[in-house]
Amino acid sequence: MEITDYAVYDDRTLTRMVNEGDNRAFDCLFARHRDAIYSMLVKRTNNTNDVEDLMQETFMKAFVKIGLYNPDYDFGAWICTIAKNTFVDFNRSRRINALNPDNNLPLDGKCSTRQTMLPTPEESIINAQQRAQIERYIAQLPENYRRMFVMRFMDEYSYEEIAEALDMKIGTVKTHIFRVRALICKMITADEQAERK
Repeated sequence: MEITDYAVYDDRTLTRMVNEGDNRAFDCLFARHRDAIYSMLVKRTNNTNDVEDLMQETFMKAFVKIGLYNPDYDFGAWICTIAKNTFVDFNRSRRINALNPDNNLPLDGKCSTRQTMLPTPEESIINAQQRAQIERYIAQLPENYRRMFVMRFMDEYSYEEIAEALDMKIGTVKTHIFRVRALICKMITADEQAERK
């Protein structure tokens, strides 16, 4: 099997390759933009433990939503926007936790914020093959993790919204989200290894 040198491709080509099912192309995008995203998040959080978690979440969201990426725009700016939004959500969660330890947060009060970030009609056209690949990963998850993954990474619910919707403690939600990310990453890695054989 021929080994592809992904570093020679530009971001637009790599995103097309990811949409065609090549997960290793996404690894190259991750490696290419990791340092810039990391630096940006470090400046905002001043906490490397939080940064690692935010990095994982940013790139997981980018992978799930890469079919929405418009190649007419800069990929670095697109993923930076995802990172900034992830940080804003994280920071908002931290403020809410400090102000309201019981996390009694109404869902309808948060929906207006999400609606202002609806994709354009062009962004709404998701590549069918990429969507099918993501749905295949989701289908392999246990039911409780599947629901959480969809809420967090596709519907972009905050931890507080998920905790309220599922009547769970926020610490439990965060633990489950961490585990579901690890499961999805494991599936992606297994697919990549199978492709190499």
